[in-house]
Amino acid sequence: MLGIALGVAALITVLSVMNGFQDELRSRILGVAAHIEISGFDNTLRNWQSAATQSSKLPEVVAAAPYVEGQGLLAYNEAVQGTMVRGILPEDEDRVADIGRKMTFGKLANLRAGEWGIILGADLARNLGVQMGEKVTLITPQGQVTPAGMVPRLKQFTVVGIFKIGMYEYDAGLALIAMSDAQKLFRLGDSVTGVRLKLTDLYRAPEVASVLSKTLVGDYYIRDWTQSHTNFFRAVQMEKRVMFIILLLIVAVAAFNIVSTLVMVVTDKQADIAILRTLGASQMSIMKIFMVQGAVIGVVGTALGLVAGIALALNIGVVVPFIEHTFGVQFLSADVYQISELPSKLDWHDVWVITGVSLVLSWLATIYPSWRASRTNPAEALRYE
Repeated sequence: MLGIALGVAALITVLSVMNGFQDELRSRILGVAAHIEISGFDNTLRNWQSAATQSSKLPEVVAAAPYVEGQGLLAYNEAVQGTMVRGILPEDEDRVADIGRKMTFGKLANLRAGEWGIILGADLARNLGVQMGEKVTLITPQGQVTPAGMVPRLKQFTVVGIFKIGMYEYDAGLALIAMSDAQKLFRLGDSVTGVRLKLTDLYRAPEVASVLSKTLVGDYYIRDWTQSHTNFFRAVQMEKRVMFIILLLIVAVAAFNIVSTLVMVVTDKQADIAILRTLGASQMSIMKIFMVQGAVIGVVGTALGLVAGIALALNIGVVVPFIEHTFGVQFLSADVYQISELPSKLDWHDVWVITGVSLVLSWLATIYPSWRASRTNPAEALRYE
């Protein structure tokens, strides 16, 4: 019973943590990235207002925001860090992303056209050693011709805000500036890199992207979040399935223990089985006795595992910090796993699947010992009694 309970509890807990991990990563990624991106085939969108207006007519589209994106190097004193530079309209960006709600210093509205302000991720600011109000130098790959030859373009920005998404990829590699400043910096004129859309239901992004590809008038490249991060989420889903199979072996081993336990019981009860047979008990009735005994082991073990697994999955946010504090360890490092706390999301579909598989394995484990018991020959069993 305890073996089955342990296997069921481990399955429920681990799958709940993986569900939570997947949802947490998805929410953090989509808090910065877009549900759908519309851009030009040359990574430049010239008439972005038309694309935003046409897209906003769909009932599934909540908001649209233009953006300019490019790579650069940020320098402060002796420190240099590569970064993705994104030019935004603060009022529109607040409607399609969660960065405004993740500001630790300053606010998105501090990005004003012509003032050359910049908002940095918390880890990026820490790596540079820069604080609010200080100036950093942005170096862009687009060079300019001088009498001395081609040299990189440099521009000083004032740090007007710091955000912390909680995902290392963005906290250490994203900088925000005003969109008009980005257009000047990357020499785009009135063009932008693209338009980002937020939907009422992020899981309908592929469907909405398909509709947009048919309805938008013009040459556009449309990409939804399932395409831009498909390998990442597919890897997480594959890992979940593999982990389910591996942990299912714990339940399988416990079910095998049912086989050995019942075989021993059958051997020990040979005389009792023989007496029952001589009193008129059928082979099927003898078989049912041991099948019921094995099934009881499976049901009680599964029930114990369900209670323990559900309780642990629902309280993982309390249990893990307690263990970390008690033993002075950290299970997840933010720069390695991108999430520093262990999330958990109990999926009842997973619970029912685990319950069903555990009960089926327990029942299958009773068949062979029960069949052996039913084949007991009364004369042979009672010969030496």
